[in-house]
Amino acid sequence: MRLSTDEIAKRVEELGPWFHNIEIGGVRTAPNHFLGDYPNRKYRKFADAIPADLTGKTVLDIGCNAGFYSIEMKKRGAERVVGVDFDDRYLAQARFAAEVEGVDIEFRKLSVYDVGALGEKFDVVIFMGVLYHLRHPLLALDLIREHVAKDVLVFQSMQRGSTEVPQLAEDYPFTETALFDDPAYPKLHFIEKRYSNDPTNWFVPNAAAAEALLRSAGFEITAHPEAEVYICRAAAQSDYAKPIYPAKGATA
Repeated sequence: MRLSTDEIAKRVEELGPWFHNIEIGGVRTAPNHFLGDYPNRKYRKFADAIPADLTGKTVLDIGCNAGFYSIEMKKRGAERVVGVDFDDRYLAQARFAAEVEGVDIEFRKLSVYDVGALGEKFDVVIFMGVLYHLRHPLLALDLIREHVAKDVLVFQSMQRGSTEVPQLAEDYPFTETALFDDPAYPKLHFIEKRYSNDPTNWFVPNAAAAEALLRSAGFEITAHPEAEVYICRAAAQSDYAKPIYPAKGATA
């Protein structure tokens, strides 16, 4: 898409506000982002943990927002990149950014709970900044593992609480209760109302819970290049950790 800088700036304003600060044709989409140059600032801390050459690989970006990571993966030569989000404004932003950047990316309106509808598995799945917005976070990870993760998962979640990851035993007796008072024990902090003025922030893990959730869903953590980022590989799933599929509509 050939547009002047003024035309790009006008369209960026029309599509705003933006959460991803992307440089499109010399125009920054969110230059005053409260996190600075986000998500590029975070991405540079773990970019080297993702293969530089994705030639022939397929990538799924879940919760793609304005498409920052989708575009970056396409720049690494990925054969096919699919970005999914449930927000129409974000999808419009992502499509515009990809068009101006001249990259071929498929964007679809889809919930993480419906990834099975894609009907395929991807070499790389990106799941960044989504988990804490979900009322059913472990279900989402189970569905990703079951339906779309062929090999690599790039995962990130906001974390609060202890950063310590303790070594835990395989089992504990029913009489052991002090364990749960340890701040480092895996915990999901439930937000009933709002956090950071965002009503979609529901469950925020501490570091131990983030890692435990990934393992429980059938992912092996192979790298931890940034405080909140994990590089994982699809691994064996427990017989007790399969996704559930609630019936829709009224039932007896």
